[in-house]
Order: sequence, then C-alpha cells, then structure tokens
Amino acid sequence: MSTELLPGVVQPLARGVRRLIAPNPGMMTGPGTNTYLVGERTIAVIDPGPRIESHVAAIQMHAGGTIAWILVTHTHPDHSPAAEQLAKETGAELLGQPAPHGQHQDPTFRPDRVLQDGDALHTDEFRLSALHTPGHASNHLCYLHAEHRILFTGDHIINGSTVVIDPPDGNMGQYLDSLRRLRTADIAAIAPGHGEVFTNPVETIDWIVAHRLQREAKVFAMLQKHPGLTTAELVRHVYDDVGADRHAVAERSLLAHLQKLAEDGRAAETDGRWQVL
Repeated sequence: MSTELLPGVVQPLARGVRRLIAPNPGMMTGPGTNTYLVGERTIAVIDPGPRIESHVAAIQMHAGGTIAWILVTHTHPDHSPAAEQLAKETGAELLGQPAPHGQHQDPTFRPDRVLQDGDALHTDEFRLSALHTPGHASNHLCYLHAEHRILFTGDHIINGSTVVIDPPDGNMGQYLDSLRRLRTADIAAIAPGHGEVFTNPVETIDWIVAHRLQREAKVFAMLQKHPGLTTAELVRHVYDDVGADRHAVAERSLLAHLQKLAEDGRAAETDGRWQVL
C-alpha cells in the first residue's frame, strides 16, 4: 500500500478506498491530514480535514460518485472543520460525535447522526463500523472497513510520531485501554489520520503501548529523583530526548502521564507540584 505522500493527489489504497491529503503540512500534522474516500458509486468521506477551499473542492472533484456521508473521527481543527461546508455543498449526512467543550475543538461539527461504539454504516458497496477509542480525544472514533479489514484511525494511531495526549479531554489511561482493545480486533491494515498506511497492526500497537509505558516509567523515575517539580520544570528531565522547541507540546503528554499515575495511586499533585506516593 505504500505510495508517495503528496497533498492534492488521489492515491488508491484498496478497491473502493482512496486517500487525498489536505494541504496543511506541519509539525503536528506531518505531510497533512489524510482524507479518505470510501466507495465507488456512493461515497463516504472520512475526515474531510481543515476548512481549506481547495481541499473541499478537491474532495468533490475526485469523489467520482455521489458524496452521501461524511464521517469524522474527532473534532480537532485539522480533521473536521471542512465537514460543515462539504455537507452544505453536497447534501451529505454528517456522522460522528459532537465536539466536547474546551479548547482546540471544532464547534461547527454537528452530526446528523451521532455514532456510538458498534454502530455501522452499511451500504451495498461497503460496511464501516465505528469503534469508540477515547484517549487522544474523548469523542474519538475509529472506523473499520469490513471487507478490507482496514481501520481508519484518525489521530488514535498516526505514522511518523506518537500523538499528543492533551488533558483534560485527552486521557492517557483511556488511550492505552483503547489501544489494547484495538489489538484484539480483526485488522489487516491501519489507515492513519497522518502519514502512510501500516500493514503490521499488531506490531504497531504493541510498539505504541510499550513506548508509552516506557515513558511512564521514566516519568515516575524522574519524579522520584526530582520531587516537587511542576510540569514545566519536570518536562526537561522526562523529555530530554526531545528538542526544547517541542517541550511545550510534550508538557501536555507529561501531564497526561502524571494524571494516569495519580489515577493509579502512584503520584499526587499539590499546588501544581508533583511527587510520588
């Protein structure tokens, strides 16, 4: 399934499954947000991406059929804002979960049908099943293509880096639980929200879980060594393998790790300062 990652170019991944990358490359988005076109005659669009006029136009131009459904994995600004405009221009039904309150959410996404875990979009061409995978976002859904066993993972699993878990909507414990659940699903490939397709899903999930647990162990060790620090002070010890220009972002995942340690009864916070228990 390996193809070159080029914004604006439709790339077939399997029969009736194509990828179109939005022109929003960056530190947090990699080559850009992956929009997926599922179906040949009647199309489901997964993650239409940011509201960029050229991308909305490209989705319609390359669809090759009637866009009937727009599915969103979660409501972060690089995944869902184009949904409102695309729905207005095509009459497509919006599916997903509404945005939770808080920063970095897209309040313009208002689904016509709210999907819960196990709900499915069943057409005469394909079946997409929703799996609720909270962690990166509380309203995060992955979508499993029944025939090809391709899992569209949004930001739950991406290629090229690990995702940021940003409290309070992001939750590290839920993220790990969701990953472990996906490991038992019948998946042949992972189509992420950013980056290339994975064809080794079990190994990919195992690596992510191991990486997160290794980071958690480092957080605990550094907290033992440097008790009473704030997250801003602790981040340079825990993420000494990451450039200082990324510490502000890393601090959000650090907080998520600390909160998980607190939930596990291994750490506590007082007046913004953390210590082990």
